[in-house]
Amino acid sequence: MTLKLLVALATLLILGGGPAPAHGQPNTPSQPGISIIPQPVRLVPGAGRFAITPATKIYVGPKNEELRRIGQSLSDEIARATGVQPAVVAAAPGQKQAGVIYLTLAPPPDSLGPEGYTLRVQPTRVVLAARQPQGLFWGTQTIRQLLPPQRTAGASLPAVEVADQPRYSWRGMHLDVSRHFFPVEFVKRYIDYLALHKLNTFHWHLTDDQGWRIEIKKYPRLTSVGGWRDGSLIGAYSDNQQFDNVRHGGFYTQAQIKDVVQYAQARYIMVVPEIEMPGHAVAALAAYPELSCSGGPFRVERTWGVFDDIFCAGNEQTFSFLQDVLAEVMPLFPGKVVHIGGDEAPKTRWKTCPKCQARLKVENLKDEHELQSYFVQRMEKFVNAQGKTIIGWDEILEGGLAPNAAVMSWRGTEGGIAAARQKHQVVMTPGDYAYFDKYQGDPSREPLAIGGYLPLSKVYAFEPTPPELTAAEQRYILGAQANLWTEYIPTTQQAEYMVLPRMAALAEVLWTSASLKNWENFKVRMQPQYQRFAALGTNYARSAFNVRQQLAADTTQGGVVVTMVLDATGPQVRYTLDGSAPTAAATAYTGPFTLTRSAVVQAGSFENGQLAGQVTTSEITTHKAFLAAARLAAAPSKSYPGAGPLTLVDGLKGSRSFTDGRWLGFWATDMVATLDLRRPTEISTLASTFLQKKGDGIFLPTNLEVAVSADGRRYQTVYVGPVVAAQPGTGISETKVEWPKTKARYVRVTARNAPAPAASGSTRPTGTWLFADELVVQ
Repeated sequence: MTLKLLVALATLLILGGGPAPAHGQPNTPSQPGISIIPQPVRLVPGAGRFAITPATKIYVGPKNEELRRIGQSLSDEIARATGVQPAVVAAAPGQKQAGVIYLTLAPPPDSLGPEGYTLRVQPTRVVLAARQPQGLFWGTQTIRQLLPPQRTAGASLPAVEVADQPRYSWRGMHLDVSRHFFPVEFVKRYIDYLALHKLNTFHWHLTDDQGWRIEIKKYPRLTSVGGWRDGSLIGAYSDNQQFDNVRHGGFYTQAQIKDVVQYAQARYIMVVPEIEMPGHAVAALAAYPELSCSGGPFRVERTWGVFDDIFCAGNEQTFSFLQDVLAEVMPLFPGKVVHIGGDEAPKTRWKTCPKCQARLKVENLKDEHELQSYFVQRMEKFVNAQGKTIIGWDEILEGGLAPNAAVMSWRGTEGGIAAARQKHQVVMTPGDYAYFDKYQGDPSREPLAIGGYLPLSKVYAFEPTPPELTAAEQRYILGAQANLWTEYIPTTQQAEYMVLPRMAALAEVLWTSASLKNWENFKVRMQPQYQRFAALGTNYARSAFNVRQQLAADTTQGGVVVTMVLDATGPQVRYTLDGSAPTAAATAYTGPFTLTRSAVVQAGSFENGQLAGQVTTSEITTHKAFLAAARLAAAPSKSYPGAGPLTLVDGLKGSRSFTDGRWLGFWATDMVATLDLRRPTEISTLASTFLQKKGDGIFLPTNLEVAVSADGRRYQTVYVGPVVAAQPGTGISETKVEWPKTKARYVRVTARNAPAPAASGSTRPTGTWLFADELVVQ
């Protein structure tokens, strides 16, 4: 196939026309050794291979230093993979010259866009063409993935023809360096991971309550004071809060910032700095307390969360300060976008601050939300005057959106939808799909994380463009990014663990057309990518090789259906039911099965007789109320509905994560559950399970009441007593109570919600959470 024909086919594909792909899978490689992530728009395997030899040369055309730099980068990658370093020649090769890799700006059609490229690998030569240098650079990343993932002498490239372009213009990754500071060397390494995956935006979160990380020469206390804290939280926020008292901090000089930005530019990655305002400002206020409503004093926060003290919106000095800061920040970042935060800014202090209330009156503002809009719009005018635009978290919609602002939608997609309908540009980063600080496997087998659950498969299922938008509105969706907040990520090794391999799934979401995505095919292509991660020395997560046990009660069969899922391809899943560790000789999983008795299910994936991931465990407990009809006097919260009342009698117990779908959450109300055992049954014990996480407002019930009935009308109380914590502060507590044996058909369990604790801050809601799980009746 000629390059011209290849491009024509790519153009037809992009425009929705052209011939239908064979078997509906145009991009599934038919030749071993072709595993590109993200999947190209069009990929046609050819015959033969291009050998990398000492005679191989990379031609980049004369008098073009930018192309020479791209060529040298490719040469370095080839040397790393093969041990052979091709020479880079600033000339065009002869038409019949063999052993050539030619990078050229001979432009393909406009349909491939500024980041598009074409690649033709033949046994005699390789031609990579693009309209712009950045397209060539992305093409070299494709060549890089055609090379062996691990160093191999005598390597070669498989013959292939590719026409490619990204789906979205904003393909990003975020890194929070405020909660934990990371050195320049790691930031550059992080940028390398973006480049490998053809991601083009690095969102650098530089300021927050726990640390100010960028040198501002006019305000040196921002880093000398705001850049350091006297300790960090140990363990989970919801545990009894303790601190390590280890001084933590650091900052980047402006020279280091320039160095990182230049490093990213060489990889065609835009760096977007974030300077938080008006909230998440305690580190700045510790240095300059006069910028607050109260005047301080403050210290850089040691714990995580949202704090009432923010920049004072009624103080002119606040705006002078922030404009001075941005006047130093913006010249360091050639990109056109500045992130100004705008999220989680409580209005508590503004409501009682005389200066802020005076500002409300002078500016004729309705409330404090409009005051935040005034704040954002005023800062936007300053940024716009410097030739740049602002982007902020979706809270900047509150009170009215600044005229030229873009919105980063993190609280779901609703904020992005609202902004697009107002004709504002949007970057989607919803927490459910794009927060890489969440667990990616069984929390008991993963490093401590903030909570939630985001496995590789769910990242891959992310769709950034909401179908609710019209075609015209969808054009305002620039793309998406994933965020890495580092409250629970103290080391560079753990940061790598949290982003890899999930970054690969994100890359395909943002580059590849939705119609060409294929989860099963992606899992196959990830196999060499894992080898590449290993060859690069990354601490990537192997959670995809851990078996996910999906358990669901089935009242028709009277049991629990066990489904085992693996986010990796290749290994064989094997399991046991008696709690013993599975081996390569254990029962092979072939499909869902139903258990009607108590069991401890242990499962693992095996490759070449070796355990590929960690063993996962689930416990199923059958009892006299197992799968009984259950009803609740008050419905649980819509946020934590579990599987409805059946959650209490499905034989399954929840984990310490209250978001795992196995808990019923009751807000400021008691739990009253009535279980129908179907027939009079002799019973004498109840084991009830509750969760306690005081930091999240989840408390044990104060006491438990058990009543029984033969007819469902007249009840006899058989137990009343307190619920005692298994350990102070946090964890799962099981309360087992006994009474004399009695026959009953109905069991009513009442758990009394704890009273709201004394308010420790103005933002605390009134009420407490009660989380309940299995009620085991024997």
